[in-house]
Amino acid sequence: MPTPRSLRSQDPVAVAVTEAIRSGDLDALRRLLAGDPGLAVARVVEDREGRGPGGRSLLHLATDWPGHVPRGPETVAVLVAAGADPDARFTGAHRETPLHWAASNDDVPMIDALVAAGADIEADGAVIAGGTPLADARAFGQWRAARRLLELGARPTFQDAARLGLDEVVEARLRATPPPSPEEITEAFWGACQGGRLSTAVRLRAAGADPDRIGWGGLTPLDIARAGETEQAAEVVAWLTANGARTRAEVDEAGRP
Repeated sequence: MPTPRSLRSQDPVAVAVTEAIRSGDLDALRRLLAGDPGLAVARVVEDREGRGPGGRSLLHLATDWPGHVPRGPETVAVLVAAGADPDARFTGAHRETPLHWAASNDDVPMIDALVAAGADIEADGAVIAGGTPLADARAFGQWRAARRLLELGARPTFQDAARLGLDEVVEARLRATPPPSPEEITEAFWGACQGGRLSTAVRLRAAGADPDRIGWGGLTPLDIARAGETEQAAEVVAWLTANGARTRAEVDEAGRP
């Protein structure tokens, strides 16, 4: 494989290949790749203020936020055929692969295309505790992506299982030796409330979860459940409220002298 080279994001070649990828112009992409044999493995280094120096592969460009680019799966096939690595790592603040980014964007067709191209479904490096693409999907509430990753063989952690309502996996972990720590159980409870998983939340509360734990974004389980817009989220809110769970504002008020 050719040695990757770096292209500043405003370089004419980087601009052209980015446009071809983001617009789904496969003819233009093929011409660019044919005219520059090393381009498929090149890294585009962001130079806009505030974005930092991280380097993205062309497959990262295809899966970058907000995802769902036109003809995305076909773009993956063209890039991989030209030599792009489906497990290429972002270089910079994290080590996410293109599959992590597709999962973060709930982009199921791109998940399918990347896995079919050989992407490692268990690759580490997520911005969420260095985890797998599944960790990104469940943390960002991308439920379709999470379910598809499970269907494709992703192995859920305790935290994944709680947020996705995989009660059998949660129960097995609770009964394991050694069992999860109180902190892990409370974190899983928060995630179950985020995911609108009532039966999971009930089980984890019985296992000792703290119902007033302040988690991501300064939100308690009740806060994060209220942020949901589904019927399942409303059920969790009703149960939490009936059982004395509090919002962040109520926790802060109770802590004031």
